[in-house]
Amino acid sequence: MSEKPSSIKNLGPASDEFYARGGITTAEKLRELGPDEAYFRALKAGGNPHFIGYYVLVMALQGRPWNDCKGKEKDALKVRFEAIKTQINETKPATFELERALNVLGVVQKNTRIDG
Repeated sequence: MSEKPSSIKNLGPASDEFYARGGITTAEKLRELGPDEAYFRALKAGGNPHFIGYYVLVMALQGRPWNDCKGKEKDALKVRFEAIKTQINETKPATFELERALNVLGVVQKNTRIDG
């Protein structure tokens, strides 16, 4: 049986749900993709961007405590995080915001894309 992403130290049950949005349901797949691609996939599938969640993932995949990220390293991760968000904004379909709102309200089944 494959372990969930939350089996990685510093990641919890909310991480399982967040990454599952992007089709990432195992710790192995999360490690394979790496932090940037995994975070991109979760956001593209409707996850909400949050810088702390991103850098916690980076630290977790390096086997470091989540609060080990400081100074210039944290600044560099902020740049990467912003680049991922920009990439999402450039690739998302016009229906993305409406779909996300409907998902939150429970009108459309979660993780179901309107545009296929």
